[in-house]
Amino acid sequence: MEVDVNKQTLTINKLINTVEKNVTIEGDLIVPDVKPDILNVIDSVGNVCVYKKEILDGKIRFDGGVNIYLMYLPDAENESTRGLNTTLDFTQIIDADNCKENMDIISNIKIKDIDCKVLNGRKIKIKVELCFDIQIYSNENVEVLKDVNNIENMQVLNSKMQINNLVGEGFTRTYAKDTISYDEQDSFAEILKSEVKIINKETKTSYNKVLVKADANVKLMYLTEDGQIKLLSSNIPIMGFIDMPNITDENIINTNYEIKNILIKPNNNNEHSIYIEIEVGINCFAYGLSNIELIEDMYSTQKEVDFTTKCILAQSNKENKKDICNITEQIVIPEISSNKIYDVEMNLIINNVNVLNKRVIYEGEIHLNFLFESNVTQGIESKKYILPFNYEFESDSITNTKKILTDVECIGDEFNIVSDGTIDCKISLCFNIEMSDTNKINLIDEINISEKDNSNNCNMIVYIVKSGDTLWNIAKRYKTTIDNIKTINGLENDNIKPGEKLYIERCNCNRKKCTA
Repeated sequence: MEVDVNKQTLTINKLINTVEKNVTIEGDLIVPDVKPDILNVIDSVGNVCVYKKEILDGKIRFDGGVNIYLMYLPDAENESTRGLNTTLDFTQIIDADNCKENMDIISNIKIKDIDCKVLNGRKIKIKVELCFDIQIYSNENVEVLKDVNNIENMQVLNSKMQINNLVGEGFTRTYAKDTISYDEQDSFAEILKSEVKIINKETKTSYNKVLVKADANVKLMYLTEDGQIKLLSSNIPIMGFIDMPNITDENIINTNYEIKNILIKPNNNNEHSIYIEIEVGINCFAYGLSNIELIEDMYSTQKEVDFTTKCILAQSNKENKKDICNITEQIVIPEISSNKIYDVEMNLIINNVNVLNKRVIYEGEIHLNFLFESNVTQGIESKKYILPFNYEFESDSITNTKKILTDVECIGDEFNIVSDGTIDCKISLCFNIEMSDTNKINLIDEINISEKDNSNNCNMIVYIVKSGDTLWNIAKRYKTTIDNIKTINGLENDNIKPGEKLYIERCNCNRKKCTA
């Protein structure tokens, strides 16, 4: 028998898998003939660029490169610091269970460590440890059964719930471009190091588009012809539009930024400037809130009803939160004393996330690398320092079953040497926290209707209520109705207790008095 049903179609964005993997890439750097031999490496920094991502069945392929700047102590008189630049390209295939070609991935690739070993005066061995943090999502259109129209005396158990459905997704490629000026009195020699970070991420919806905005924070250290070391810092705006029909201000927007390429090119000395161009890829996902009413269970008092179910996992109660953590600390590094600090490099590591009711506790470390004026070489030295921190984020909507995804960025730092040589550290971290619940929903799928055995077999039974029983389960078991049970037993509501006696009219015929 063909069943006439009403269904609602929803697009469900499901987190399929998360993968975290550390990978080491290696390469050699040859000192160009125009530069002096190397004695030892003072400092090394890098930026990860992802040229291409390819999703395969059970695997994800990444093609990219790590753009590395080295500062070194040269084996030459009258020179204290020089710089080198190279790119280590990589192709990495990451195993990812349940990953398929049509899925979406959000990836964050961070540099955990750069190790440089001087093989001889003209050659350096470089090892870079990368951490791949990957989230795999699947977009699935599911049909939710709302009504069955053509089956008489069909009893249905309805459920109402709210879920976050995917409204739209999109990608854009954009560029952050600027020309940064340096002091006109400087005679530029070379770039010693470069760092690029994406900060201040924002979104705005307008006219079926999502406006994505951020800043590329660029720090450049350069050397002048007379041996001075200078630092430049600038925020370069990033902006792009992503088409997304039916988007509204009420939708929740999640974005992911990925640096594709970096170009840093000093202009002619008489221009006293450096041109910077950063290619950025931006993924955007928009979520809405859907109120759905679905049939959780059903049966007929006159027909045999068989159906299959399938289970889906849907997100609900999705929220984006942002909070600032201010860290103030006094540290002592005897090697620095009262010497000038040129720059402080920071690498943030979250060691543990503990989700409790109404709060999330983060335990982590800030790895600091101080670049300061050297008393020995009159150039630059580096000193590492680990600053542990604990941060507690509070919200009434947090439960210990919440899925928490966290992105942390440094939005401000200040390091001042006071009179006794102590360093006053002030660091501001912005915690971008994505929270959601995961609902397990059993959807009724295929329905088969057949005739019942119509033998005239009616009787009244006495049923003793057991723990976990509901009127629905009892009525379904004996092919009667909840209203029928309540009428016979004089019940005013659906509440029943274990040990309670219920009179139930059980009948396999089609008489109306038996089916109510």
